[in-house]
Amino acid sequence: MKSFDALTLKAFIQEQNSFFAGSKINKIQQPTRREIIFSLRNQGKTRQLYVNIDPQFYHVCFMSEENQKKRHIEIPQKPPMFCMLLRKYLNNARIAKIFQPDYERILEIYVESYNEIGDKIYLCLAIELMGKYSNIILYNCDTNIILGCAHNVGADKSQVREVYGTIPYTYPPKQDSEGYLRTKYASLLSNSSLDQIVDKIYPQGVNSAVDNYYAEKIEQNKIKSLQNTYLHEINNNLKKVEKSLNEMQQQLQKYKSSDRYRLYGDLIMANLYNLKDYSATVNVYDYENDKQISINLNPLKSLKDNANLFYKKYNKSKTANIKLAELIEQALQKKSYFEHLLYSISIASNLDELLDIKYEMKNEKSAEKPENNIIKIELENETRIYIGKNNRQNDYIVSKLAKDEDLWFHTKDCPGSHVLLKTQNLTDELILKCANLAKNYSVANSSKVGVIYTKSKYVKKPPKANLGYVTYRNEKEIIID
Repeated sequence: MKSFDALTLKAFIQEQNSFFAGSKINKIQQPTRREIIFSLRNQGKTRQLYVNIDPQFYHVCFMSEENQKKRHIEIPQKPPMFCMLLRKYLNNARIAKIFQPDYERILEIYVESYNEIGDKIYLCLAIELMGKYSNIILYNCDTNIILGCAHNVGADKSQVREVYGTIPYTYPPKQDSEGYLRTKYASLLSNSSLDQIVDKIYPQGVNSAVDNYYAEKIEQNKIKSLQNTYLHEINNNLKKVEKSLNEMQQQLQKYKSSDRYRLYGDLIMANLYNLKDYSATVNVYDYENDKQISINLNPLKSLKDNANLFYKKYNKSKTANIKLAELIEQALQKKSYFEHLLYSISIASNLDELLDIKYEMKNEKSAEKPENNIIKIELENETRIYIGKNNRQNDYIVSKLAKDEDLWFHTKDCPGSHVLLKTQNLTDELILKCANLAKNYSVANSSKVGVIYTKSKYVKKPPKANLGYVTYRNEKEIIID
C-alpha cells in the first residue's frame, strides 16, 4: 500500500458498512489539527474511528489498541475550535448511512442530529482524502451550507474551490479517478471489474491492512522527527560544553605554571642575605632544575616582600587550580552524559524509548516503566542478561535489577549500554559473550575497544549524579576486536 486511493476507500466502506449504519457517536477528540478520533458504539461494542488528513498519511480506519499506542496519540487538555463544533452537532448523534461518490476519495458520513430548538436535522461529515487538499467538512444536508471544516480555504489559497463556514458545499473538481485506478490495477483487472478486485487486494481485510500500514508509517515518521529534534538540541549543548571545557583546560595549563611562583619565593628566601633589597632582578641558582636563573622583581619592594608576592600568586593560582579542576570534572561528566544521550537516540527503536529521553532532558517523570523496553536474554541454567538502551533503563538495571554478585559490563571511556549478567554458573564464555554485547551496544561496535566488568556491589551511583552515571572499582578489562 502506497496511498489511500478510491478503491481502498471503497473496500473499507464495503467491509465496515454494517457497523457504521445505526452507530452512535459517543465521543469526539482532536489530538492534532490533522487528526480526529470518533468513538462509535454499535452491535454491543465501541470502536475508535481514526481520521488523518495529513498530506503524507491521509487515511481513515478503525484503530486497534496496539496501533493507537504506535501512533502515540496525545489528547490536548483544551480541544480545538473545530473539535468543539463537531461535538456540538455530532455528540450522541446516530449515523444514518455512509457513502462514497463514484471513484472519489471522499467518505460521506450522514448523521441524524438536532439543532438548538430541537428540530431534527440531517448533516453530512465529508472526509476528503486527497493528499495536500485533504479536509474534513461538516455541512447541513438540507441547506447544503458548510457549518465548519478542519481547514478553511479562501480565495487567497485556491482559485478553484473555496471551503469555509457559511458558504455552500461543493465537490472538489472532477478527476479521472476511474482511469487512474484502471491503470494502477491493470495487472489485476484482466476480466474482473474494479469491484471484483477488492477481495484480491485485501484478502485479510482492508481495515486491519490500512491500520497496520499507516500506524507503522506514522510511528517511524515520529521517531525520525523526534530523533532529529533531540539530536539538534543535544549537539548544540554538547558544543557549548566542549567549548567551555576547552577554555577551562587552556586556563588550567596557565595555572599549572604557577609552581614557578612557589619556586621563586623559595629561592629568594633561601638567598635573602646574599642579595640586595629593592633590585629589579636577581640571579640565583635553581636547585630544583640545576641551573642558574634570573628572577624579575618589583624594585620598589624588599626581597622578602617580593617573595611574599610570589607566594601569594602561588596560593591564588593553587586555589583557582583546584576549583578549575572540579569544574573540568563536572564538564567532562556533562560531556559524557550528552554523548550517552546521542548514543541512546541512535539506537532507540520505538517512541517510548525516545520519549524516555525527552522526559529525562526535561527532568520529568515518564508514565512508561523503564523495564518494559530493557533487552532481556534468557539462557540455560537460569542465566539472564539485561541490556539498557538509554539512561533510564541503565539506571533501573543498576539500582533495581542488580544484586551484589551479578556482573556489570560497560565499554571503557565510550558511550554505550549497561550490560548485567545474572548467573549461578559463571564461565569465561559467558563473560566474553557479555563483553561482546557491551561492545555491540556502544558507539564502538565496529572497532577495537576495551570492555570493563566488575561485580555490581562495586558499582555506585553518586548522589545528584546524572541519570545513568556510575562509578566503579575492582574492575577487569577485556579487549574486544
